[in-house]
Order: sequence, then C-alpha cells, then structure tokens
Amino acid sequence: MKFSKIKFLFGFFIFSGFVSAQSNINAFLKPPDSLNKSRLKTVISSEAIVASSVLIGLNQLWYKDFPKSDFHFINDNAEWLQMDKIGHFYSCYHIGRLGAESLSWSGANQKSQLLYGATLGLAFMSVVEVFDGKSSQWGFSVGDMAANVLGTGFYVSQDLLWKEQRIVPKFSFHQTVYAAARPNVLGNSFNEQIIKDYNGQTYWLSTNVHSFFKASKIPNFINLALGYGAEGMITANNSFINGIFLPEKSRMRQFYVSFDVDLTKIKTKSNTLKTIFSFLNTIKIPAPTIEINERGKTKFHYFYF
Repeated sequence: MKFSKIKFLFGFFIFSGFVSAQSNINAFLKPPDSLNKSRLKTVISSEAIVASSVLIGLNQLWYKDFPKSDFHFINDNAEWLQMDKIGHFYSCYHIGRLGAESLSWSGANQKSQLLYGATLGLAFMSVVEVFDGKSSQWGFSVGDMAANVLGTGFYVSQDLLWKEQRIVPKFSFHQTVYAAARPNVLGNSFNEQIIKDYNGQTYWLSTNVHSFFKASKIPNFINLALGYGAEGMITANNSFINGIFLPEKSRMRQFYVSFDVDLTKIKTKSNTLKTIFSFLNTIKIPAPTIEINERGKTKFHYFYF
C-alpha cells in the first residue's frame, strides 16, 4: 500500500509544526507586519532539516529492503477505489497549507507564501514519487502526481480567488471488520489502521457556508461537508488472495453529507489557540450524517466519524 507512507509523512509534517508552535509563547506566534529575516531563515532551515530527515527515514523504513530498478512507471489508478489518490490530494493540500502558514509567520508576502510555501507538499511528494519510480516494489504513478498537483492547486487557487480557504479537505476514520481479514496490509492496531485501512477512511470537502452567503445569519464557523469513502476492499483490486477469488461486487463507494465546524473561523486573540485550531482543522468533526452508497441505499448516522 504505497499511500500508507504518505499518510505517515503528512502526519510527521503536521505534528512537527504543531509541537514547534506550541513550545513558544503567544507573542512569538504572532505574524509580523513585514518580513522578519530571522524568522524566514528559521522557516527555511527547519523545513530543510525536517524534509531531509523524513526522506532519509523513509528510505530506511520503506525502500531499503526492496531491490532497486530502472526508473519505471505504473498505472495504479484503478486500485483501492481511488482512496489512495484522494489521500494524495489531501496530503499535498495540507502540507502546502503548513508551508504557506509558516511563511506567513515569517512575514512573507502572499506571492512568496504561494510560490515557496504552498508548493512544499508538491515538491516533497514529487521526490517520493521518484523514489517509487526507482523501486522494483512500486513505480512512478502519474495518477499520484496528478492528485498531488490538484491538492496544491486547490489551495493556491482559493487563496488567489478569495484570499481565504473556503473549502477545506478533511479526514475522518472508524475501525472496520476488514482489517482483521488481512492485518499485515490493513493494520494490526488502531494506529496502523488509521493509515492503512482505506475501508474506514473518509475524505471530506468541508465548505464554509457563511463565506459564500455573507448576508445570512448562519454562524461563520458552520460548514457543510461532502464526504467520500469506500468499503469491501481487502486487496487493491479484490481479485485473488491466498487462492481465493474476491468478487468485485463486494467493493462499494459511499457518499456522505454532514455538518462540520471550521475551527479557524472561531474568533480568538490567542495565537496559541489559532495554531491549535489550524492543526485540528485537518480533521472532520463528528456529526449526524446521511450516507448514500453507489447501490442507491441510504443510511442515517446519528454520530459519524
């Protein structure tokens, strides 16, 4: 499962930024009115160190035990009902968001934030794809790269169009029965399953209603979220496992409609809280949800995550 390592990398980037931010006082977290060269150097050096460390660690964890090969491509667009591709989109968006917000903290202007910050995820994930292309176990996926570009473009286009992020990709997870059928691939523990079990993952586009209807009385932190998930996936394409044929019809796409909260819209003067809200705004808030699957069946969840 190639995307498992991407989820790990994304979590590392977000967690590193979060921990670093929380170790400073509120005043330190406040962005300056103009470029602070000292802060800019800190951002650049920190990102370089973190990125290099993660790439070295990634090579040791994932690639070292597999033989190298000539650079090659693979077509994995039909696998996992495209859940892995949506994960690439999500990760590139939020790593880029973290890069842009880090440059904002240094006082860099919008152009610099978008050119050198929002593209952080795309640059990093491109290196990872090259690693895949040189590994016999995987290969350079054009579909993955397309998802990476879309994730970065989704952040940049909103910033250019609206000067704010009105539609935010989010993530939620619940445990499923499928992991037990193949724990070596889908995960043994809860922590592993969050990364590996696509059956329990849901990706959302959380839209801030007030941003589009400013004259309405809807609170500015209330969002409407549209989600996508899938289940019935034991292998990438459910063909054969241990000599047993797994029918395609066991796999099913699911679509969701729910409410959410944009934590970054909650007004506070605390830069520490703003940092915490920014970090948590990657996750969908549990809420009542309507589910419609591709077979036309509808289900209501009182509390879906």
